[in-house]
Amino acid sequence: MTRYQLNTPVLKRTLLASVIGALAQGAGAEESAESHRLRAVEVVGQSASVEEALASQRAADNIQTTVSADAIGQLPDTNVSESLQRLPGVSIERDQGEGRFVRVRGLAPDYNAVAVDGIQIPAPEAGRRAVALDVVPADLLESLTVVKTLTPDMDANSLGGTVQVRSLSAFDRPGLYYSVTGKGSYNELMDETSPELSAAFSNRFSIGSGEDNFGVAAAFSWSERDFGSDNVETGGGWDFDDGDARLEEFEQRDYTITRERLGLALNFDYLPNDNSRYYLRTLHSRFRDEEIRQANVFGFEEAMAPNETGAVEVQKELKNREETQKITSVVFGGEQRWNDWAMEYRIGHSRASEDEPRHTGGAVFAAEFDDGGYYGGHKPRPVFPSGFFDDALYELDEVEVAQSNTKDRQTDLKLDFTRDLMWNQHFATLKFGGKVARRDKESDAETWIYEPEGNLSDFAKDVDYGLGEMGSGVDTGVDGLLSGLGERDDEESTIEDYDISEDSRAAYVMGTVDVGDLRVLGGVRYQSTDFSARGYGVEDGDIVANRFDEDEQHWLPALHLRYRLGADTQLRAAFTQSVVRPTFEQLSPGYEIDGDEASFGNPALKSLQADNYDLGIEHYLGRAGVVSAFLFYKDLKNFVYRTDVGGAAGYEMYDEAETFENGDSASLYGLELAYSKTFSGLPAPFNGLLIGANATLVDSEARIRAYDEDAGGYRDRTIALPSQSDLTANLMVGYETRKLSLRLAANYTGNYLQEVQDPLDKRYDIHVDDHVQLDFTGHYFLTERLQLTFEAINLTDEPFYAYTGRERYNAQYEEYGATYKLGLSLKHY
Repeated sequence: MTRYQLNTPVLKRTLLASVIGALAQGAGAEESAESHRLRAVEVVGQSASVEEALASQRAADNIQTTVSADAIGQLPDTNVSESLQRLPGVSIERDQGEGRFVRVRGLAPDYNAVAVDGIQIPAPEAGRRAVALDVVPADLLESLTVVKTLTPDMDANSLGGTVQVRSLSAFDRPGLYYSVTGKGSYNELMDETSPELSAAFSNRFSIGSGEDNFGVAAAFSWSERDFGSDNVETGGGWDFDDGDARLEEFEQRDYTITRERLGLALNFDYLPNDNSRYYLRTLHSRFRDEEIRQANVFGFEEAMAPNETGAVEVQKELKNREETQKITSVVFGGEQRWNDWAMEYRIGHSRASEDEPRHTGGAVFAAEFDDGGYYGGHKPRPVFPSGFFDDALYELDEVEVAQSNTKDRQTDLKLDFTRDLMWNQHFATLKFGGKVARRDKESDAETWIYEPEGNLSDFAKDVDYGLGEMGSGVDTGVDGLLSGLGERDDEESTIEDYDISEDSRAAYVMGTVDVGDLRVLGGVRYQSTDFSARGYGVEDGDIVANRFDEDEQHWLPALHLRYRLGADTQLRAAFTQSVVRPTFEQLSPGYEIDGDEASFGNPALKSLQADNYDLGIEHYLGRAGVVSAFLFYKDLKNFVYRTDVGGAAGYEMYDEAETFENGDSASLYGLELAYSKTFSGLPAPFNGLLIGANATLVDSEARIRAYDEDAGGYRDRTIALPSQSDLTANLMVGYETRKLSLRLAANYTGNYLQEVQDPLDKRYDIHVDDHVQLDFTGHYFLTERLQLTFEAINLTDEPFYAYTGRERYNAQYEEYGATYKLGLSLKHY
């Protein structure tokens, strides 16, 4: 079905109604006269999945948190990122109100790793290592695990934690299983409806003399969501130098967005005998984002205080682009056992890409006025100048056309050997192995500038802006003026192009020994990386090729202790070391020199390193319950920050020279608390009560520096690590009977530093304000296999707010509205 057909609300509702009708009809055909009596196995199965996840967490040699697919489905989370935000120590960064990037224990997303079925997933976006997990639909998963302390047999490339995504397998369920789900959602802000469809299947078959030794599992997920946001932002455009805060510019923005997600998984397992296993895992995910942005940009000739008026240039700007991100992974592996030995092997290839076809990067109509201004507050509003609403006054300035493509590919080969043995009458294991990996990341961007003649009155359109008056927007028909090729912007089309490769090798040895109630795990990992970067610099208009090569080696010891205090209580302690390469934006070989101003990437940056200390206690509360507390401390070396070295030794010719540098050291420490309990032992009706709560308190300190020309030397200042919230917390209250399941969930993310604009002046730091989001979901079994679902997301219409220096000075304010979903699921166990 074509894109325009699905974009009409009537056809979307028709599609959803057809799906729901088909599900209901199918369910009716399968139900017997007794099927209205719901079997207890459904509820038992949900609790059993939680029990299985807790058992995995409890038996692990390291500190980790696991959540099962059934538990994920009990909350209104559209993608993997939103599912992870419910776990202790995890918070997320949002884009247009949807969860995208994951922070673990206060460390930014680029400091954490993502692995799917055992292999690391590369990042679609050009400048980042972080994987935007909204690309992966939650329907394709069997479980999610956040590993917070690494063992030597794991990749050491995460400072906060590693997110392990496990896709479904036929051996996770007994016999035939299938599910089909259809949902329709409604966005309050845009008054739009959107469809969602998903299906999953698994079964076992007999091959040769084996019984049920071959398994097939498949899953499909598709959604298309129409929504938007209303925004007003300054981007930090404040001037604090004269004592009073004065604003240099601000924007009104209206976004209209269509996001389509498609996910496919096809997995095979073969167990020819008790000592052998082979598997193939495939996952493909596509995320398409269409965005139309209408903007009014108010640029004041002189910085202004609220309620003042003066000369202002107003630009009416259109940005119209489509972006497609894809992630594909294929993993083949196996396990062999003989006597006391075991061998595991795995080869995997994954690739990620981001493609932005040729699009309008900015069509700008501009006019100048003498009496513009603004009203202050969290949501600044314009003092409209005389003539603002006269479209004929706005002349077409220029149209920027852009396209870009990023590819990130990684191939892994891993081999492990394990030997069971006895050591001084104690059960022990010895494990050793190695891994080789190759990663290549390419970025290519093109920009053209058109300067056609035109007037806004010929291209004006109405804009539905919820934060006040905005006047006319720019119709997408302005593209009709773009004849010919325009003029290629050689500098912009070159400086962002690069080819970066990282070839890594690793070897490790580790062992465990059980001494009474104490388990000890120790070992060391050796890891080396060959780094190569190719790119371009622009020196006063001349394009210069740039190349950089370097290699690194690291020895990374680890020690884990787990002591059982009783049948349901255990202590954990760990010391580990980990290492993460800087982001691709920071390592970029591109640079630009324009007179006395310059900006540089820094491919010579050292990897970030961390010494990690953890201590905690876990107590398991019977059926599907646990309470835990963990202290953690991280000593970080070589953290990366943006700075200005203009005027310093080697940069004397520049008044301003922005680049990235390694900091000397930073520290982060925190406390992680978690509690969950199923109150099945209470008298009815309270025996259906569920409660889950967690909180993570974190503090950090890092020192940055920049060259101060007035002082004739470098100056330091102390900051919190970017993306680190002092407090993140979750509270879930639920109720569950044989037919009904309800969840009300609150997620809190505290204030955090987002960006340092001026390394010497904290008044210009960008902070993100506290965020509290309330979500609700309800499930009701209409029959044994047919389930009705209702979800409400962002019930209180919580906005996004960022500010500059102090809370009163807007950097960005954005509203999204609440979203409601209604759906039906047909399941067979």
